Amino acid sequence: MIKSILITGAHGFLGKHLVEEIARQMPKSNNQYNFYMPRSHEMNCLDYQDFHDFVEKNYVDAVIHLAAQCGGIGANKEKPGDFFLNNAIMGINLLKIAKTLKLKKVLTLGTVCSYPKFTPVPFKEEDLWNGYPEETNAPYGFAKKNLLVGGEALSRQYGLNFVHLIPVNMYGEYDNFDLETSHVIPAMIRKFHEAKIKNEPSVTLWGDGSPSREFLYAGDCAKAILSAFENYDKPDPINIGAGLETNMKDLATKIKDIIEYKGEIIWDTSKPNGQPRRSLDTTKAEKEFGFKAATSLDEGLKQTCEWYLKGIGRRFEFIYNQENEK
Repeated sequence: MIKSILITGAHGFLGKHLVEEIARQMPKSNNQYNFYMPRSHEMNCLDYQDFHDFVEKNYVDAVIHLAAQCGGIGANKEKPGDFFLNNAIMGINLLKIAKTLKLKKVLTLGTVCSYPKFTPVPFKEEDLWNGYPEETNAPYGFAKKNLLVGGEALSRQYGLNFVHLIPVNMYGEYDNFDLETSHVIPAMIRKFHEAKIKNEPSVTLWGDGSPSREFLYAGDCAKAILSAFENYDKPDPINIGAGLETNMKDLATKIKDIIEYKGEIIWDTSKPNGQPRRSLDTTKAEKEFGFKAATSLDEGLKQTCEWYLKGIGRRFEFIYNQENEK
């Protein structure tokens, strides 16, 4: 029986949503699990011995592995080597620890970036090996794919229990809004808001606006993780998504309207588009452990924008106004 669960990356973007979902579903008075949620300075997934010793000393039975180095197109293009090495090292360390300490269950998160560049839409799990990923994201995608390969291999050879989920692009509260490293939704939110405060006539966005993406609210992904952890015990890949494909132009218009920015959108075609289309077939997740995303894109974007405006956005407004009063 599983008693102690380690969540790597518990203080990151998705990790915070998972911790909140655990609090909702498993109140302390009723909690059958003992959760460990160390910060990186308390347990470093890149340091095998540190990672191993934490798991061993705390009698950890299972791991939900969320820790990752990730970002948008710009970050992937700038640091492909770091993204590959750091994610691959964390993954190999986890796989080795699972084998050495005979962990009872390990749930790993892959990425939609692992799919081939021209996968037919919607992406089905059996298409995962039918080509090379989109070049910008390939190093990150392959590093995360190692978790799937390793989990399947260790399951076959040693009978270990691995689960591998492949979420589509996520967004929500606690996301990274740094324009140098963020994904598309937080980048757009920040750009439109700052342009509005500065009364700028236009906002420039990457690409030509034609690529499509599927976006999953991180709170829904947290629900999928808990459901799969408690109800699924196979190492094969399972897509986690929302079932709605949206192109960049429509996404930009939605966010622009929520922020109430009145200026023009300019598309910079000198910047990469990334993969042409992304949308997942999520039939398997619903069939195997009953997951179906509950948050619509409009609802999720509204919640995310409100969270941003109350925190990061408000601080920007204050600083900008102070500087312009001098």
